[in-house]
Amino acid sequence: QVQLVESGGGLVQPGGSLRLSCAASGSIFRIYTMGWYRQAPGKQRELVAQVTGEGSTRHVDSVKGRFTISRDNAKNTVYLQMNSLKPEDTAVYYCNADIQRNAGNRGTYWGQGTQVTVSS
Repeated sequence: QVQLVESGGGLVQPGGSLRLSCAASGSIFRIYTMGWYRQAPGKQRELVAQVTGEGSTRHVDSVKGRFTISRDNAKNTVYLQMNSLKPEDTAVYYCNADIQRNAGNRGTYWGQGTQVTVSS
């Protein structure tokens, strides 16, 4: 079994920063692409950023220059550093990972979500 556990969300003022973490655990053989998605109230879940197993990153236009995704393969952990936060960044943030298990099965896994609220 594989689990993704997120941490680091909270309430922050506009212009502030937060760092999200997501640790994968369980019977993991290899982790491929990891990413962060978010879902605001009344909206669909959307991609925020992704990082491949080799370290190549992709950030959507709305967060470029403000958010940075990174990963620590030794810890099976992905991070999202969020700077210059805006009220429109308010959402539940979900971790996502493409994982091959020790048994050979490969699939997409999701974390439980962590709330980020940007408000004065």
